[in-house]
Amino acid sequence: MKTTAKEKTASASTLKSRVIVEDANETDIVAVREIYAHHVRNGLASFEENAPSLEEMRARHAQASRQGLPYLVAKLGGRVVGYAHASPYRARSAYRFSIENSVYVRDGMAGTGIGGVLLDALLARCNNGPWRQMVAIIGDSGNKSSLALHRSRGFRLVGTLRAVGFKKGRWVDTVLMQRELGAGSTSLPGDAASEGGKSP
Repeated sequence: MKTTAKEKTASASTLKSRVIVEDANETDIVAVREIYAHHVRNGLASFEENAPSLEEMRARHAQASRQGLPYLVAKLGGRVVGYAHASPYRARSAYRFSIENSVYVRDGMAGTGIGGVLLDALLARCNNGPWRQMVAIIGDSGNKSSLALHRSRGFRLVGTLRAVGFKKGRWVDTVLMQRELGAGSTSLPGDAASEGGKSP
């Protein structure tokens, strides 16, 4: 029997209500690595071509923790079904109030709303932090689901870099989207006084 769009929406809504989002711990990184490795090997969302080792993934998680950046997992029935985290947008100090987001969902669970739950939780956490801008760098301009997800959460399209990647035998674009966090650019950050800055 064919499932109707209404039934799919109801099913996704029920599933979302059972998802628990929490801070990732070291044990969770085993599942996080499994989820990410699938996307590296089979998709274009990540421009890595070789899946990182468990040790590397643990090092990345530890680095985020040291930097005070959120690293979240979504669990369904105790199983990790997705993860999201923030990372520095760029390493140079002037970029310190801008961060980049990453959201990945377990294979076979796309379209269930888990990505939205994760992104909502990540945005809530980052809005309460010192950061003012969040950038989404989306691999593949044909990634309609990721573009729609970010658009629905207030991200705006700021540009497309054409054919900057080459993966799986073809050129791949990256799409840049951006969303303000907290007060955004309406005021200067707290340390601006020490740099001689003045609030507008």
